Amino acid sequence: MAYSLVILRNMPVAELNALTIKYGQKAAVQDFTCTIPEGSVGLLGPNGAGKTTLIKALMGFLEPAAGGGSLLGRDIRTQGLEIRMHVGLMPELECHIPGITAVEFVAYAGELAGMPREHAIRRAHEVLDYCQLGEARYRNLETFSTGMKQRAKLAQALVHGPDLVFLDEPTNGLDPAGRDEMLDLIKDISHGKGVNVIVSSHLLPDIEKCCDFVIVMQNGRVKAQESIRTIRETNQQVWDVELRDLSDSFGRALQSLGATVLSNTGTHYRVEFPNGSESPAKAAFRAALECSNQIRTFAPAQRTLEEAFLEALE
Repeated sequence: MAYSLVILRNMPVAELNALTIKYGQKAAVQDFTCTIPEGSVGLLGPNGAGKTTLIKALMGFLEPAAGGGSLLGRDIRTQGLEIRMHVGLMPELECHIPGITAVEFVAYAGELAGMPREHAIRRAHEVLDYCQLGEARYRNLETFSTGMKQRAKLAQALVHGPDLVFLDEPTNGLDPAGRDEMLDLIKDISHGKGVNVIVSSHLLPDIEKCCDFVIVMQNGRVKAQESIRTIRETNQQVWDVELRDLSDSFGRALQSLGATVLSNTGTHYRVEFPNGSESPAKAAFRAALECSNQIRTFAPAQRTLEEAFLEALE
């Protein structure tokens, strides 16, 4: 089988229209419509939301009960084999083969993708170095720690030079240091190497650290889809204010000007200012002056991804 590489530019990675996937009578993915852009995309949702099922459908492993779509410009119903030649998968479950070394395992994955054996072995050495497993390449996989096994799974997903990599719960079982190393690798793959990445996770901090776009799933449905920068934006009238000193009267002074204190922790305030009145900056500085205090920072408020996620699920 010939090995080839397709380079995509300025087109969606995937387009899905009313996709429904069923196991028997139970719909694991329901009426799923979305456009997945290039770059690093987070597939975010609680356990059981249908994230892994969606990945299997996109790779052509599951036949849709209704609807359909395309991945990398290919029909997920009829072109599954061709899709899988250009896609890498780091599965959630352990996929190692006991009794073989890391370089043999990764090279074998490359051969399965259609690479000639010599090319696959050469690439296996390269990606193992990239995934920080160069010194352990000749060790058997069963001797690896959890973090090393996760990086070996990432290496086999990258060996054939895919256009897109699916990472299903890539930080499972990792300690904080290993988790940070994995997320840094993922970010470098998408931002430094130009490979499209879809990260499936129920861990919001992981998605926030390495992704630029997020699709929120619940019960097999799309609940939100937006860039992380946009999804974190709040109403333009909500601002974060930090005072120089603690104040018991700053909140009351703001309320007398028609503003609403949404939260207050120490010297930090999150304030919603009314529309149509004086500018938020003038109101905040006037309130601080009344309290004989000073404002150290005054900036538009941003939601955390957790706040946006909970809003989407509600």
